Amino acid sequence: MYRASMETSARQEDERIAILGTGTMGRALILGLHADEADHGQIAGTARHADRARAAAESLGIPVGTDNAACVREASIVISCVKPHVAVPVVEELSKAGALTHDPLFVSIAAGVSIRALEAAASERLRVVRAMPNTPCLVGAGMTVLAAGSRASEADLERAARLFRPLGRALFLEEEYMDAVTGLSASGPAFVYVIIEALAEGGVMMGLPRKVATELAAQAVNGAARMVLETGRHPAELKDEVTTPAGCTISALLALEDGRLRSVLARGVQNAAQAAAGLGPED
Repeated sequence: MYRASMETSARQEDERIAILGTGTMGRALILGLHADEADHGQIAGTARHADRARAAAESLGIPVGTDNAACVREASIVISCVKPHVAVPVVEELSKAGALTHDPLFVSIAAGVSIRALEAAASERLRVVRAMPNTPCLVGAGMTVLAAGSRASEADLERAARLFRPLGRALFLEEEYMDAVTGLSASGPAFVYVIIEALAEGGVMMGLPRKVATELAAQAVNGAARMVLETGRHPAELKDEVTTPAGCTISALLALEDGRLRSVLARGVQNAAQAAAGLGPED
């Protein structure tokens, strides 16, 4: 169903990367590329308004303008970080301006916007890779899932993955899973923040200072996540190791089961995935 992305040491000194949209994810990508040891070549970006472009250029240390077509014309890779409702119009705009005739690799992170819709918006044979990162990319602990379009090669997919690896982990899936990925991986951090907040509130209720309670809760979540990822063991198995007979943990777990924590979280993922599926245009 999936395969982990392969490591590569390829350097792209002559690469030109255009980042359309220097909001949260655009900034995370730029900062990650700057922090990576590999030379990713020249990076330029765009913003919708001139004042935001000036601010982004100053804070990120790259050229940032408001003209998408001008930014894309000489780019070998285009990463579209615009909102879902404008993702297709941006491709139409670029195609109409002749900014895609040099055949750049086009990477889109727009939730709910299908590869087919992006390909159809261009008069050229656009090579598309669809990516879904999440906000922990900002601290190098993100997760990005990538899917190749009908005209993208294995090399294109690997090339795109190389851009996201400095931000955390990356893996490949078929596009049919992307809405589920959005509901779990992209929306998931928000669910975890609620859990951390709730755990901290429990600590405060039992007398801990709020700052201490929040740090304890956050580190517990961080450590538990690392245990799952680094050991490869099933979460239930790791849970059982903490749950001693007649202990405090099993008592608490039963209370969580009474509150239907499992089904509430699972339904949250389901609802987010269904909402993601409705963000893009109909194919």
